[in-house]
Amino acid sequence: MISNLIFTPTLHMIIPIPPPLKPQSTVQDLHRRLNWGEPALTLIDVRNRDSFNTSHIMGAISCPLETLVSTALANLEFVRDIYVYGETDEVTAEAAHRLRDVGYLAVAELKGGLAAWKARGFAIEGNSAIIA
Repeated sequence: MISNLIFTPTLHMIIPIPPPLKPQSTVQDLHRRLNWGEPALTLIDVRNRDSFNTSHIMGAISCPLETLVSTALANLEFVRDIYVYGETDEVTAEAAHRLRDVGYLAVAELKGGLAAWKARGFAIEGNSAIIA
């Protein structure tokens, strides 16, 4: 698509850019972004550590809701694209709200979370991924 390309006159080349981040994203949106090749994003799982260790989206980092803001502030740039998911869409929305409230500019709520990701057969990791 032409809308996903940038021409750089000084380098004389066309550089693809990812589609814009949606505030509410589907697992297909995230999967396309990861397959883009240079995703430049952070994927945060706000479930508890036991749930995360059992199974999570490949590449996600664990950051339970209770420590989300302090951990994000200590480690993530405000302009970084962030996808977040929790146990339910309500928890996911709360996590996104907390990040936006402290100044994160590009936060996407991953609708359906891990269950939707697994339903599509996308890559997971964790203890259950080894057994399955």
